[in-house]
Amino acid sequence: MRKSVYILLFSFIGLHSIAQIGGTHTYDFLNLINSARVSSLGGDVIAINDNDFNLTYHNPALLKPEMNHDLVLNYVNYFTDINYGYAAYATKIKDYGIFSGGIQYINYGKFIAADETGIVTGEFKAAEYAINLVYSRVIDSSFRVGVNVKPIISTLEKYTSLGIAADFGVVYNKPGNLFTAALVIKNIGTQLKAYTSEKESLPFNIQLGVSQKLKHAPLLFSVTLDHLEKWDLTYDKTTEEESSLDPLSIEEGSESTIDKIADQFMRHIILGVEFNPINNLYVRAGYNYRRRQEMLIESKTSTIGFSWGFGVKISKFNISYGRATYHLAGASDHFSISTNLDSFRKNL
Repeated sequence: MRKSVYILLFSFIGLHSIAQIGGTHTYDFLNLINSARVSSLGGDVIAINDNDFNLTYHNPALLKPEMNHDLVLNYVNYFTDINYGYAAYATKIKDYGIFSGGIQYINYGKFIAADETGIVTGEFKAAEYAINLVYSRVIDSSFRVGVNVKPIISTLEKYTSLGIAADFGVVYNKPGNLFTAALVIKNIGTQLKAYTSEKESLPFNIQLGVSQKLKHAPLLFSVTLDHLEKWDLTYDKTTEEESSLDPLSIEEGSESTIDKIADQFMRHIILGVEFNPINNLYVRAGYNYRRRQEMLIESKTSTIGFSWGFGVKISKFNISYGRATYHLAGASDHFSISTNLDSFRKNL
C-alpha cells in the first residue's frame, strides 16, 4: 500500500507533539514490543526470571549462561504496511561471560514523493535500525546486572540520523525463590547526527518490575511500573476542549483529587498473567491501563488496552503468538520463534 509523504510527516514529526509521552522524542521505535510473549503480557515485562532469551531485550540483566547458543526471531505485522522485527543470538566467551548480539528494525514501507505543488516526483522508503549488544554478569547469589549498548541508524526519505543508546538493568532473585524483582533504566544516550541542525532527545524510561510464580498452581503474575521518571502521563487538555466547558458545571463535574491521583498512578502499571495448564503450553493475557486511556473511544471502549496470546514448544522450537489491541482501528500481531542450536548438535 502506498502512502503520501504527508502520512510520513504525520507519523514521524509527531516527535514534537506535546500530548503523549510517546511523541516527544526521536527513535521512538526503540519502545516497540518485539516479543510475542511480552506483547501478550501487556508490554515491557522486565522481571520474569526464566530462560526466555527474548526477555533480555527488555532487561539485559536477564541474560544468563543457560542461554548459550540461543537464537530468537521475532516478526510483527503492524498497521497498514508497516512491519518490524528483532533477531538475536547469545554465546558464552571463555573467561568473559555471556554475550548476545541482535538487530532491531522497522520498515515503514514505500511513500509517494511530491513537491510543494503536489506533483509526484517518485518514491522513497523509510526505515530505522538498532544493533543490540548485551552483556550480563552475576554480582552474588541473588543479584545480576546487565547492559545493552545500541547503535542506531534512522533513514527517513533524504534525512539520516545516527545515535547511540544504552539500557542498564539489575535483577534480584534468590535461588529456588519464585519471586523476582528488577529495575531497568532505558535509552540513555544521544543523537550523534541529527536529521537537521537540531538534536532531539531519546525516549528515556525508568522501569521497576516484579513477578511471582505460584508454588502450587501453574500461574505466573507480572507487574511492571513504567516511566517512573515522570509522574503525570496524562494528556494536556486543548484550548478548544477547555473553552467548550460550561464554567458553571466545571466544579460540580470535575474529577476528585483522589480520582486524579489514582488515574495517574494506574497509567504507570502494566499487568500480565501466564497460565501453564499442561507441559509445553502457555496461555497469556495482559492489561495496559495507559494504552487504554489514551486510545479508547468513549462511545465504544471495546478491548482496547487488553492483550492475549499463547506459546507452545514443538520439538526443539518455542513458538509464541501475541495480539495487542491498541484501537478500534486494529491490533498488532506478534510472532516469535526461538531455539537452542546445541539441541541440533546433540543429535548429530
